[in-house]
Amino acid sequence: MQFEMPSYIPPTFADRAFADAPNAKTAVVETDGVAPRGYHSTSMYPEYFKINGQWRLAEESRMDSSVVLRPNGRLDVVENRNLRAGDSVVLGRTEDGSEGIFVHVDGFVDPGKASSADKFVFRQGRSRETAFARDYDRLFELLRYEREHGKVVWVMGPAFAFDHDARFAMQRMVEAGYVDGLMAGNALATHDLEGAMLHTALGQDIYTQESVPNGHYNHLDVINEVRRSGSIPQFVEDHDIRDGIMYSIVKNNVPFVLTGSIRDDGPLPEVVGDAYEGQGAMRNMIRNATTVICLATMLHTIATGNMVPSFRVLEDGTIRPVYFYAVDADEFVVNKLIDRGSLSATTIVTNVQDFITIVARGLGVW
Repeated sequence: MQFEMPSYIPPTFADRAFADAPNAKTAVVETDGVAPRGYHSTSMYPEYFKINGQWRLAEESRMDSSVVLRPNGRLDVVENRNLRAGDSVVLGRTEDGSEGIFVHVDGFVDPGKASSADKFVFRQGRSRETAFARDYDRLFELLRYEREHGKVVWVMGPAFAFDHDARFAMQRMVEAGYVDGLMAGNALATHDLEGAMLHTALGQDIYTQESVPNGHYNHLDVINEVRRSGSIPQFVEDHDIRDGIMYSIVKNNVPFVLTGSIRDDGPLPEVVGDAYEGQGAMRNMIRNATTVICLATMLHTIATGNMVPSFRVLEDGTIRPVYFYAVDADEFVVNKLIDRGSLSATTIVTNVQDFITIVARGLGVW
């Protein structure tokens, strides 16, 4: 199976309704971080705004933000907390063009493929009983394409670090060039480095799953040693770390963002503790991502889903889809992502240890 990038089908603004539509209205921000009443809130889809008689795309978007019309005519999508007094914000709560705002939800839908007329069908949702073989095959082809043409960001929970094979599979994925960025919390990095240094995760052997004596100290000792080194890369050098996810990330110069939670131990030196600073760092990492894969981390998955639009405008002006995967053993997690409005996500219900070993073997890196 050869991967084919879907073509983007732009709206036809020649229709009379669009021609007669008014320009989008704006209002000026009076107080930093406070949007004018009636502001338009963005979605994950391509959104067009009629400015001076021309329909224009807000090229870099995300959910739940405002659209700022700059003096030079550029349309910026800005989180409300980052609005500044004097910014000109688009107003309007309709999305059909009648207020100069059009949300285009069918840009990547093949007009030749009609939807089923039968509205009552089984297995519309995703569950443990869903067959995912086709999803894996598509993912293999997508990742091969993206390695040459795109940017793949992985969002990972700590479950990887608790299993010997999962750590090895992810290490091989990094080394083979399938990872362009990593986002995680304190725990993933901590327990992965614990696995590399002591062959345990939370004091359990990462292969046999047997607890070792005084093992509950292991991850704390590792955090302490990383802090003594001053950084994760220096710790890798100081302790001659030779395996694992963070080892391969460091050795292959892959950028990473670690954001903390209130329950974190330590944390490691690179962990961003401020929630908004962390969100900004995450958004900067996925700003030009073309595929995002979220694994066994509900909060990071939902947060990332809110930041990632369904499309990306490339340097040559081409508009392509952004592929978003959510993998978790809990159906509640993947369904919650879809309920939040991330409708372009592909969800797979399985444990991530099995997922990553299947992907690594399917790509031939293991």
